[in-house]
Amino acid sequence: MTKHYDFLIIGGGVAGMSFALKVAAAGDYKIALCCKTTLEEANTAKAQGGIASVTNLLVDDFDKHIHDTMVAGDWLSDPQAVEQVVRNAPDGIRDLLRWGVNFDKQQNGDFDLHREGGHSEFRILHHADDTGAEIQRGLMAAVRANKKIEVLENHFAVEIITQHHLGVRVTRRTPDIECYGAYILNPKTQKVDTYLSRITLMATGGTGAVYATTTNPEIATGDGIAMVYRAKGLVKDMEFVQFHPTALYNPKETHPAYLITEAMRGYGGILRLPDGEEFMQKYDARLSLAPRDIVARAIDKEMKLHGIDHVCLDVTHKDPEQTKHHFPNIYHKCLSIGIDITKQYIPVVPCAHYMCGGIKVNLDGQSTIRRLYAVGECSCTGLHGGNRLASNSLIEAVVYADAAAKHSLAEIHNYSFNERVPKWNDEGTMSNEEKVLISQDMKEVGQIMSTYVGIVRSDLRLRRAWERLDLLYEETEDLFKRVQPTRDICELRNMINVGYLITRQALERKESRGLHFNIDYPRTDDHTPQEVW
Repeated sequence: MTKHYDFLIIGGGVAGMSFALKVAAAGDYKIALCCKTTLEEANTAKAQGGIASVTNLLVDDFDKHIHDTMVAGDWLSDPQAVEQVVRNAPDGIRDLLRWGVNFDKQQNGDFDLHREGGHSEFRILHHADDTGAEIQRGLMAAVRANKKIEVLENHFAVEIITQHHLGVRVTRRTPDIECYGAYILNPKTQKVDTYLSRITLMATGGTGAVYATTTNPEIATGDGIAMVYRAKGLVKDMEFVQFHPTALYNPKETHPAYLITEAMRGYGGILRLPDGEEFMQKYDARLSLAPRDIVARAIDKEMKLHGIDHVCLDVTHKDPEQTKHHFPNIYHKCLSIGIDITKQYIPVVPCAHYMCGGIKVNLDGQSTIRRLYAVGECSCTGLHGGNRLASNSLIEAVVYADAAAKHSLAEIHNYSFNERVPKWNDEGTMSNEEKVLISQDMKEVGQIMSTYVGIVRSDLRLRRAWERLDLLYEETEDLFKRVQPTRDICELRNMINVGYLITRQALERKESRGLHFNIDYPRTDDHTPQEVW
């Protein structure tokens, strides 16, 4: 089956839905919003802390937010991207409010702003401790109410379509690669259909599921990044994987691990060893409010030093009723496993959280493949540099969705549907034995990445990961050629591709910078002295 859409959006989080609402408001376009599960399951809904924007102009300004972002990114951020996001953030917030999203306010009507690690001022808008869920709720309601947007849930994008599928040899040096749409697996028929589009947007989210433990849901397998990489698009900065310092330590939950928001440290939470001893003073003058890369490495170091499997976050010194008010979901979650956070320490551990790299895009959200845009966590805008500043990701998605919508609307009249695209060859079957191999290989990818490409790395570990992933790649590609595509084998291919990209780009960076910390390349600045680690 072949379908035609003016805009094909792959991914249903804040990035994809923001873009859909923007283009739907601009004209009578046919729009498909395709997501591999349901809209409710998008990674956006897992974001707890909030969304960053300069709001209180009495104490805050754009220059402060820009400086905080550059510092957190270890001065690797693209200044133009940083300025674009920070200066357009207030407009992005107004868009979210217009679409029905609610943020907590004080009695006088002003936003109730939080402060998080790395921020010099209180500028985090939030909805209790489930901001992402509130944003997802508001946008879902707006999208479902818009008759111009066709929502295709449980539809899995297998590959984007380029000249390669027309028999043209495409390499990374091909200057005019174009995207004509995507091959998408229909869950009801189990057939791969052809979706032709004039403009395609990739908004598939992050890569956390390639690690054994992550705050991301299992769906975060890096699909968009892998598809664009296979199509010879530029993928950049994949070595910068952010490990959130404080996920709830609960061995029964690994995908996703329950996130203990950054805002809890901004609220006054103190990191301690299980015996109550503080330790952040050994690593950074900002103590528990240091940026995530520093805090995650400090926790990793203390766990190895003391032979423990977690550290603790302490808010027992704070007013119990205020704690319950500000963090109701965290309070009830911890209570469900026997921990009263107003009286007991919260056991926490770092785990994979956010990908700072991805599909390289310009200020308009354009990838290096014509007619293909990328927005949200799957994209590399340059905003985050070597490390994401807390709560910058949601606002980046909204701002770049707006930029991509404006640019693509101005360009769409130049593009037509490519009717020469062939149908997918769906020969082959898969046995139950092969399905068992796929699930086992997925676990192996997570073990390889967590063991060898984690918070602290070395060239030896990275090369070992490369060799293990290469074997899995060869086996999986051979299997993929012989069977009919299913979601699980496609996800495995994508996970292996993403793991390879993280490992390769980590090997190529011959320095310790931002989130990438390699013991073979000691830092020489005063900010994170090597001897501490």
